[in-house]
Amino acid sequence: GGIVKELPFCVRLVQSLPDINNTLKMEVGIEDCLHIEFEYSKAKYHLKDVVVGKIYFLLVRIRIKHMDLEIRRRESTGSGANTYNESETLAKFEVMDGAPVRTESIPIRIFLSPYDLTPSYKNINNKFSVKYFLNLVLVDEEDRRYFKQQEIQLWRNELI
Repeated sequence: GGIVKELPFCVRLVQSLPDINNTLKMEVGIEDCLHIEFEYSKAKYHLKDVVVGKIYFLLVRIRIKHMDLEIRRRESTGSGANTYNESETLAKFEVMDGAPVRTESIPIRIFLSPYDLTPSYKNINNKFSVKYFLNLVLVDEEDRRYFKQQEIQLWRNELI
């Protein structure tokens, strides 16, 4: 009656299309130096979806060297004082190289299918979470980094 063979297993949760999937729109800036607005077509994506958006420069008074957009995953385990967080950059895209001008608009298109993504999980049994973020990083000529992070939700629409 002992164990003959161990096999790994996994659980795959298939979800339906979210009822509400609003656009993500956010403004960020440094007073009297930089003001940008970014907009993504939606906030919830299936694992093989495409992130589509735009970045608008409304005020530019600092010398930006380049701008990157990252997909980041943050996993949390445990609870209370025993919570452990681990973050990982899954993808990094150079969106812009060189200084933008006022009123410039940069289109964004990121295909999610090449990456090893899982659905977002929120507070499973108060012990486990998986969150994804789009992280916009601007670097100026003095190598100072400015960033803005926006959470997105991922869901699985079919077993692959």
